[in-house]
Amino acid sequence: MIPEDVIDQVRESADVLGIIGESVQLKRTGADWRGPCPFHGGKNRNFAVIPKKGLFYCYVCHEAGDVFSYLMKRFGMDYPTAVRDVARRSGIVIPERTVQAGPDPNEHLHTAVASAHEWFTRQLESLPEGEIARTYLAGRDIDLPTAKRLGLGYAPRGKALLEEMHRLGISDETLLDAGLAVRRDDGSVAARFRGRLIFPISDQRGRIVAFGGRILGEGEPKYLNSPESPIFSKGKSLYNLNAARNAIRKEETAILVEGYFDVIRLVLAGIEHVVAPLGTALTPDQAQLLRKYAPAVTLLYDSDQAGLRATFRAGDELLRQGVRVRVATMPAGEDPDTIVRSGGAGALQPILDDAVDLLDRKIQLLAARGWFEDTEHRRNALDRLLPTIRAAADPITRELYLTRVAERSGVSRVVLEQELRLQPRRYEGPAAPRAPARTDVQPASEPDGARAEEELLRLMIHSPLWRERARELHQPDHFDVGAHAELFAALSSLPPAEPATQLPSSLSHEAELKWIELRRAAYRLEGADLDAIFTATSAMILSRFERREIERIIDPVERRRREEDLRRRYPKAEQARWLQRKVRKKK
Repeated sequence: MIPEDVIDQVRESADVLGIIGESVQLKRTGADWRGPCPFHGGKNRNFAVIPKKGLFYCYVCHEAGDVFSYLMKRFGMDYPTAVRDVARRSGIVIPERTVQAGPDPNEHLHTAVASAHEWFTRQLESLPEGEIARTYLAGRDIDLPTAKRLGLGYAPRGKALLEEMHRLGISDETLLDAGLAVRRDDGSVAARFRGRLIFPISDQRGRIVAFGGRILGEGEPKYLNSPESPIFSKGKSLYNLNAARNAIRKEETAILVEGYFDVIRLVLAGIEHVVAPLGTALTPDQAQLLRKYAPAVTLLYDSDQAGLRATFRAGDELLRQGVRVRVATMPAGEDPDTIVRSGGAGALQPILDDAVDLLDRKIQLLAARGWFEDTEHRRNALDRLLPTIRAAADPITRELYLTRVAERSGVSRVVLEQELRLQPRRYEGPAAPRAPARTDVQPASEPDGARAEEELLRLMIHSPLWRERARELHQPDHFDVGAHAELFAALSSLPPAEPATQLPSSLSHEAELKWIELRRAAYRLEGADLDAIFTATSAMILSRFERREIERIIDPVERRRREEDLRRRYPKAEQARWLQRKVRKKK
């Protein structure tokens, strides 16, 4: 088994023109080289080799592929032999194993996932209960043969999956480890996916390692993904990447969309270089994956507020990896799926053609709001533009961004460069009130406050009861640590009775890591005095927030008015007010 990174190195180093030219007489035609097709015969020059992209294509028989495909189809080599042959020609040494490799320790998980996928597809195709999924797909213009080609399936309600897996000799422990089952509070085991349309998620070798499930009928969450497992890491995977990577190389760009159906609709319309993250904010690992295959990415997200936040988070992450980023703007209320369903690929192409650079899109939106017209809003506009400049790892891109923002804002490059060297402002969360940016926040490394914030979040994860109590008392700008404020906003947005068992969507990478840490620690609260923990942590958090708010006010009359207002806003925080009075006595 040759590692994927070594295969990519061999592919990128291959002299595709020289290798194919050994058996085909080629002549240059513009950027391509043409000759008679070695696959269907004939004397016309219908066979093209495109050295820049490392690909070949016949315009008659439509044989196509990369240098490995050519050797396999032309000379009957298997894939490893073709890779080794090209590596030898390129001077790349692929180490041979000196000892017999042992069995894959995760083979049982791959077997379980593959068996489940086969079963899911059969349920969609023939199960009477699968009619709900067949009807739903038909309503989205996806017929059963197309669904089968895409590998879609259906997970019925009940224990049918577990019974089938047991019949195949797959144990509950394996199903739990593979993310196909969950253990309930009473110790029983249930299928993770129930009453859901199933989307297969493949790794870069083309093996199905996980699933996404869309609920059909009543239930939450709307979309549910497999959990992290030994064979699947959500933050290191992209939906459709295995199928799209050759097209991404060919186009020298990738289109990044939000959801499964957006990917499927574009692929069915012939737009193949499209991928999607798996229900969360784009991670550094996912951005690195895209950079591996193309130097540029076009973001094709919804144009509502949530879509714009996801767009700019993803864009900044891609910039950190040295990727050039463009933003395509969807009409209000539309998404790629609806656009292509109504007008085909031709309706989407003008939107892609009109895509603009990430920074220019931010400037467009800020200018439309009039944020460059007065001093206060101009300061706020710069607060939104500076993170994108700061994210640009490519020095030329950063230079261009600095020049553009200096021209548009009227602030000199020298001042902007000084501001870039400062620490970025903390994220205050989507639900934070619109207020002047806080400049007096203590560093996030302050231990007591940060620990209190973590304890409160653990309580919110532990039980919906404590989440509701926290939501009544707190808001995102009470938190000093940006990832904590983000998690509080995400948890507060959950329905009142829903357990916090799934990773909230659209989190930053830092917030995702913090979620995983706190989720693992939440179970340790069993048996603790939760009311005492809630009172103490809320008191600490509110006391720090109130102290900061009051210390910002110089006028004594205004300060007293602000204190009275804070008391009315937080009538339950008796201990917080006691701590506040104690702080004031020390002044």
